[in-house]
Amino acid sequence: MFPGTEQPFKNSLPRPEDFSKALYTFDIGQNDLAFGLQHTSQEQVIKSIPEILNQFFQAVQQLYNVGARVFWIHNTGPIGCLPYSYIYYEPKKGNIDANGCVKPQNDLAQEFNRQLKDQVFQLRRKFPLAKFTYVDVYTAKYELINNTRNQGFVSPLEFCCGSYYGYHINCGKTAIINGTVYGNPCKNPSQHVSWDGIHYSQAANQWVAKKILYGSLSDPPVPIGQACF
Repeated sequence: MFPGTEQPFKNSLPRPEDFSKALYTFDIGQNDLAFGLQHTSQEQVIKSIPEILNQFFQAVQQLYNVGARVFWIHNTGPIGCLPYSYIYYEPKKGNIDANGCVKPQNDLAQEFNRQLKDQVFQLRRKFPLAKFTYVDVYTAKYELINNTRNQGFVSPLEFCCGSYYGYHINCGKTAIINGTVYGNPCKNPSQHVSWDGIHYSQAANQWVAKKILYGSLSDPPVPIGQACF
């Protein structure tokens, strides 16, 4: 921090008494599962889920101990529908669904979500003074994947930034192959579900947000505006 800038930052921080009134959002699972799939087997990743959720439990407990009382918990999305998963997974008969998603990876995400929901039930029992909303982001994202063209998007397996033509170019970098430049962002990012093969585009995130903010995919089914009451 530069000298003389301390006071503005200090004034912008919430008051200590406000932290107990805040909504604490968790969006977990994708990075944990993806890292495990890259470095171990699917069976080992499944075995690691309880420990991942134990760390999540401890994080919630630490927040609760310092005053947090309202939690909004997203489950993980259909990781098998990420273009990255399709590119780096060797397709086998019966392992790719009608949308081009990798079914074993989506099965893994659903198992993670099942155990996460059980963990949320345990949190409710342990901390009866807190409020926990479990949000089914998986269903929202898969609905978008299943209806991309009807919603004005291109194929969910296409992505805007980066490239893959027998090789992978990270977003933000380019490569020239036989005089052709690859890797520049597409001209219409809002038409893509995926920004860079892993992260959703702003347009897709806005679509998903509209699906989850009003409570139809939540347990209990309350909109985010009422989650703190």
